[in-house]
Parts: sequence; C-alpha cells; structure tokens
Amino acid sequence: MNEGLIPRRYAKALYKVAVDQKCDSRMYLLMQNLSAAFDQNHDLYKMVANPFVTPKDKSDILTTAAMATADDKTFADFLKLLEKNRRIDLMGQIAHSFVILYRKERNIRSVHVVSAAKLDSDTEQRIRSLVEKHLDGGTMEFTTEVAPDIIGGFIVNIDNERLDASLRNSLKELRLSLLK
Repeated sequence: MNEGLIPRRYAKALYKVAVDQKCDSRMYLLMQNLSAAFDQNHDLYKMVANPFVTPKDKSDILTTAAMATADDKTFADFLKLLEKNRRIDLMGQIAHSFVILYRKERNIRSVHVVSAAKLDSDTEQRIRSLVEKHLDGGTMEFTTEVAPDIIGGFIVNIDNERLDASLRNSLKELRLSLLK
C-alpha cells in the first residue's frame, strides 16, 4: 500500500473537521510548525516511530513541537485519534500533507527567494510584484534566505518551480557550454 495515501487521508479528514469547527487557520499554523519541526529535526521521526516511547510522551512532544496550547482542542483530539489507531508515527507526513492541502484549497503559493546578500526593501518589493503577477489571483507566503555561495543574483522557488538567476548557475552553464 502507498504510505502517502494514509497520511493524506488523515490530513483531509483533519482539514474537514477544522473547517467545520472554524479553526482551520489555527490548525494550518500548528501543522506548519509541526512540519517545520520534522524538517529541522529528523530525529523527531525516529522518536514518534520508537515503540519504547509512550503514546502520551509522543503526544506531549508533538504538542510542544506544534506550539499548541490548551485551547487547541481539535489538535489534542486528533492526536488522541492517532494514538487510538496506532498512527501517531505518521504525524510528520500528516502535517506536511495538511499544509499542502490547505494551500491548495486556499490558492496559497509558497515563494522562497534565495539571494547572495540580504535584499533591500525595494528589490524585495520588485520581486514580490513580479511573482504576484504570475500567481493568477492566488496569494503567497513569501520567505527569503541569504546564501553567499550563489555569488550573486537570486533564486526564486515557487512551490515546485525554480527560476535560477544566480551567478553560480550562470558560471556553471558557461562552463558546460565551453566543455561541448
């Protein structure tokens, strides 16, 4: 069986419940936090899969990682459901699937810009405006990152698409063309 199918089904069910209970934007924030925690700390996957860690401890750690509060009853109930169904080890994949589903339903695009130096506000605004024109009425979550190793220019990632206008990439293409 496709392991991605089960997390997507749980994410879809959680999304429907969150929409019904009018806590979908809060759940989105929690799932973003949790997805980022799993991305930044791969040992978190090992911890939730470890049979020697109690389900209560797993829930406590996931609640902390998601930055959930006592008011997030839907999140707590969802963790209890996962514990009961012995699926808590899929929480990282569920969180990631939830974020993707929420963005798709709300027409939100993830835009990540990597530059060699910190962008000044005018340049950042120009990039935002250019990207916004190509989103077909969608909204964007805009993040930036500084990576000096690209030497100059910038890289724009929009969901799974990439525009690489970095000097490093230009030099690489020039080198490849000279090797032909």
